[in-house]
Amino acid sequence: MNRFLTFLAFILLSTASFGQSILSFKALGHNDDEPIFGMSGATSFYFKITPQYDIVGSKLVIYYEPSQALIRDRSYINLFLGSKPVYSGRLTKDSIQKITLNLTKADVSADRYLKITVKTLLTVTDDQCRDLDNPAMWLKVKNYSYLSLIKNNKNFFNNINISNCFDSKTAIVYNSNPTLHDLKAVAWAYSRLKKTQTKNISVFEISKLPDSVRNYIMVGTMPSLGDAKRSLVKVTPQANQGLLYLHKSVANVTDTVTRMVDVGGRFMEVKSVSQEAVPTEILFVTGGDDAGYEKTITALGNMNVLNSTFGDYLLVNKAQNTFFKTIDENRSKLSLKQIGGVSDFLSGIGSLKSAFNFKNSDFSFTPKEVEIRIVANYSSLNPGDRGFFNIYLNGLLLSSEKLDASGKLNTSVTINRYQHHKYNTLEAEFRFYPNNGNCKNSFTNFFAEIDVDKSYLESKNPFITSDLSFYQYPEAFNSGTTRIVVSKKFAKYAAGAMGEIIYELNNNINANNFPEFMYSEDLINNPSELKKNNIIALLAKDDPLFTKNEFPDAPIKFDRNFRLYNTDNNTIVYSLSDTTSNGLAQIFYGRSNNATLVLTATGKHLAEAFLAASKSITEQLSTLSSNVCISDVNNNKYLFNINKSSENLEYIDTKSALTRFWDSYNLYILLGILVLILLSFLYIRSRVQKSQDLFND
Repeated sequence: MNRFLTFLAFILLSTASFGQSILSFKALGHNDDEPIFGMSGATSFYFKITPQYDIVGSKLVIYYEPSQALIRDRSYINLFLGSKPVYSGRLTKDSIQKITLNLTKADVSADRYLKITVKTLLTVTDDQCRDLDNPAMWLKVKNYSYLSLIKNNKNFFNNINISNCFDSKTAIVYNSNPTLHDLKAVAWAYSRLKKTQTKNISVFEISKLPDSVRNYIMVGTMPSLGDAKRSLVKVTPQANQGLLYLHKSVANVTDTVTRMVDVGGRFMEVKSVSQEAVPTEILFVTGGDDAGYEKTITALGNMNVLNSTFGDYLLVNKAQNTFFKTIDENRSKLSLKQIGGVSDFLSGIGSLKSAFNFKNSDFSFTPKEVEIRIVANYSSLNPGDRGFFNIYLNGLLLSSEKLDASGKLNTSVTINRYQHHKYNTLEAEFRFYPNNGNCKNSFTNFFAEIDVDKSYLESKNPFITSDLSFYQYPEAFNSGTTRIVVSKKFAKYAAGAMGEIIYELNNNINANNFPEFMYSEDLINNPSELKKNNIIALLAKDDPLFTKNEFPDAPIKFDRNFRLYNTDNNTIVYSLSDTTSNGLAQIFYGRSNNATLVLTATGKHLAEAFLAASKSITEQLSTLSSNVCISDVNNNKYLFNINKSSENLEYIDTKSALTRFWDSYNLYILLGILVLILLSFLYIRSRVQKSQDLFND
C-alpha cells in the first residue's frame, strides 16, 4: 500500500508539469472515504468544473475498496456521469481497485457541474434474501480518487467572465486602512465566495498580499486604489457610478518542480526548473466615488445580477435589493422542494431511503415545534407483503407505520425543540419485504416516490426565551433591521469575521438581510440606534460601548478582567489574558428586546481571533442555552451559560490587592502555616523530652 501511495504521489507531482491539475476528492471537500451500504446502494459526487479547465482530455480516476466478505465475481460496480451509464464491471480480487475514464463535454451540465454516481450490486451469500440487511454489504470510494483536469490557458480570456469567476477565487484584498464601505464590500464578497462552497477564504490587506495569490477580489473606490492596480482597470466609472471589472492576464512563472522517479526499485526525488503560463484574475469591486461604490456593493449582494453578467465589466448606475414580505416569505411553512429536496423514484426491496437537509435559519424564527408532513405514492401491497414507512431525524427514529394496499401515504410527526438541531438531516425510509420472504423474483415489484411539493415542514410556534442563546443565531436577526458595528481601531482586523456574519445572516432559502455598517463611536452619538435595531458589534474590549455600559444586559463585561469557573468542582476554566489570542462572543437581548451579538478579540492575532469567534457560534452547538463562547485560533472553543445569578463568573478587578494576593497564593500560605505548626509542635515536644530527661537524671 505504501508503494501504491508513493506511486500516486508521483502521478500527482509529475502531471503538474504537463499542464494538468490533479484535484483529489479530499481536496474537493470529501475528507473521508465515502461508504456505500446495502445490496443495491448508490452515492453521488458533485464537482464544479471552473472555466480555466478544459474537460476534453481530462480524466476521472476512481479508487474503491470492497468489503472483504463479498463474492467478488458476483458483485458489480456501475458508474454514471450525469444520468448516463459509462462503466459497469465485476469486482476483482484486489483490495484497492481502480476505474479510469476519459471525460467529454457531454459529461458536464450547462452550469458546468460534473455529477458522478457510483451504484453497486453486491453479493455475500447465495441467498439474496439473507443478503438484504447483511452488515458486510459495503464498498468505499476512497478520498484519494481524483480528477485530472487540463488547464485551459488557451481559451482563458474567452471562457472567464464575471458570472463564473467567483468559482475559482479564494482571497479578498482590501486597503490597509479600510473604510466602512471597504468592510461592507469585503463582507459581501466573502459571502458570495462562500456560497460557491469555497472552503478556505483568505482576507488580506494589500500590503500583506502574498505573491503566490494571483486570483482574488480587490475592493476599494477608484481613487483609493494604488497606481499599479488602477492601471489594470480599463473602464473608468464616473461619479455616482459603480463598477465590477474583471482583469485577466497570463504571466510566465518559473518554479521548481519535484518529481518522484523510480531508480532501481526505489523512488527518488528529482528536481527540475519549470516555466509555466499562469493565469491571473483580479475582480475589482469599485466605483467612481463612495456613492457609486455603494451601488456596486449592493449589486454584489444580488445573485441574479452576478449570475447574468457574462462580460468582463459591469457599470452600475442603479442598484437595489428590495424584498416585499408576503405570507409565504414569512417562512413558517417550507415544502421539501424549497429546502432542496428532489423526487427520487425508489424501487426494490429492503430499505429504500430519501434524505433531506434543513436548518433552523430556513424558518423566519427559531421553531419550538416542527410538524413533518410526508405525502407519497407507492405500489400497493399484496396480501402477506410487509411494508413500513419510517421517519428519522438526525439518525433517530421518530415514527413508523404500516403500508397497505391503498398505495397512498399521508403522514406526519411533530418534533419538539430538543429533537431538532441548528442543522438537521431528515430521512424518509420505505421498507418492503414480499410475501413469505420470496424475494428472488420481487426486486422491482415495489416502488415509491415522495411528493416534495406537497410534503412540508411547518413551524408551529416560535421558540421564545427570556435569554437569547447561540442556538437561536442567526434567525434571531431575521426580523427588523440590523446594524453591524465595529470599533474604528479594530476595523482592519474584523473584515473576515464580518464576511462570516453576512454569510450566516443570508444562509437560508430567502436571503434578504442587508445590514448597515457603522463605527461604534457613531452608535454612541445616536443612542436611539441601540434600541430600534438589532446589533452585531465587533469591538475592542475597551470600546466605550463597554466602558459606558451601553450593554447593561450583556452576560459578561469584556472590558473587565474575569474568570469563569466549573460549577461542579470550582476549578478555573478560563481567565481573560491579553497574551493569548482569543475570540469572545456573547448573545443577549438589548434594551428594547432587540437581538444583540457582541464579539471581541484579545492577543496579537486579532483578525484570526475575530474569525474564530464568528465561525464557532455558527457550528452545531451541543447545548440549547449557551450564550457565551470563547474560542482560540487553534479551533478550541468553550461554551458557557451566564446569567445574573451565575456563580461561575468572577470579576477579578473588583477585589483589593490583598484579596487578589490571597486568591492566588492561599494554598501556599496555608501550607506554610501548616508546616510552621508542625515544626513548632516538634520543637516543643523536643524541649519537653529534654526537660524530662534532666529531671530523671
